[in-house]
Amino acid sequence: MALIPIARPNLGEEEKRAVLEVLDSGQLAQGAKVAEFEKRFAEYVGRGYGVAVNSGTSALHIALLAHGIGRGDEVVVPSLTFFASASTVLLCGGTPTFADVDRVLYNMDPARFKAEVTKKTRAVMPVHLYGQTAEMDPINEVAEARDLLVLEDACQAHGAEYHGKKSGNLGDTACFSFYPTKNMTTGEGGMVLTDDPKIAETCRLLRDHGQRAKYDHILVGYNYRMTEVAAAIGLVQLRKLDAYVQKRRENAARLTKSISEIEGLTPPVEGNWMLHSYYQYIIRVEDGFPLSRDEIVQRLGSEGIGARASYPSVLYRQKAFRKRPKHRSKVAEDVIPRLFEIPVHPLVRSEDLDAILRVLGSLR
Repeated sequence: MALIPIARPNLGEEEKRAVLEVLDSGQLAQGAKVAEFEKRFAEYVGRGYGVAVNSGTSALHIALLAHGIGRGDEVVVPSLTFFASASTVLLCGGTPTFADVDRVLYNMDPARFKAEVTKKTRAVMPVHLYGQTAEMDPINEVAEARDLLVLEDACQAHGAEYHGKKSGNLGDTACFSFYPTKNMTTGEGGMVLTDDPKIAETCRLLRDHGQRAKYDHILVGYNYRMTEVAAAIGLVQLRKLDAYVQKRRENAARLTKSISEIEGLTPPVEGNWMLHSYYQYIIRVEDGFPLSRDEIVQRLGSEGIGARASYPSVLYRQKAFRKRPKHRSKVAEDVIPRLFEIPVHPLVRSEDLDAILRVLGSLR
């Protein structure tokens, strides 16, 4: 039985040719391809400057540092997200605080964010989870009133939109990941996007040992550079991104139409004035459904369908975070054990969707 993979990088002959071109050039470390990729991706999103790095985590780290986040500073992050959204705050010496999420869209609840703001809060990091943007207008309003940095974690939302603007163009600065399973990939990689030339320049220094010129180190930085090979792949993938997102949306629409008719299973919801790019297709299991989330995932796997539970717990329960928040995220704690993912990527075929829906429809 052939497995329908939960995710798979969509790479072809153009990417292979681009990589071979770089290998033949002899220029493998950060160079002209990286600069071109930064320019093209920033233009796509609508930002002034791009700084390419070796991962989305590195992008978040240097973006926080470039904005001066450090010891004693609190950064509000959602309680439902990937580890790096909070760990990078700790790496800067700051303290992550956790806001609950919206039960329908799974992103940061603007009202809960507002309630978490204290005198020590310096920034908010809304995460565009699963391919859909956070509700940015009310988040930006609170941030503006309290003079807070808005750092978008757009690592899962390439090609998503909010009120007609691309994700990554909705706050002060934004970060993306190009991990293999993302809507577009460079193998491994990330990018900081901003309109502030000073922030961009500081990020460039931080990614390359603080070098202003060769062996001229004006601050202590890191080796977070992107390779030419990665950038070459990224340039090809960027040209394909809109088509990839459209295919994901078509697959998602077909899944949603059928899953909506299965009592006890709730498909993802596209928010008002949002364009969901469906990095992941997340289903919620409601009370009364005959199988648990984990039983459903096991059943799908036994039928050759890649499926998995979403994040295992609210972020603040990870062992790495020894300081627990004062307030529990009740919505996140309730929904997380109910969420699971099924394939939606562009390589999912019509017959694959038939198989997925057949098994979901047979669950009893």
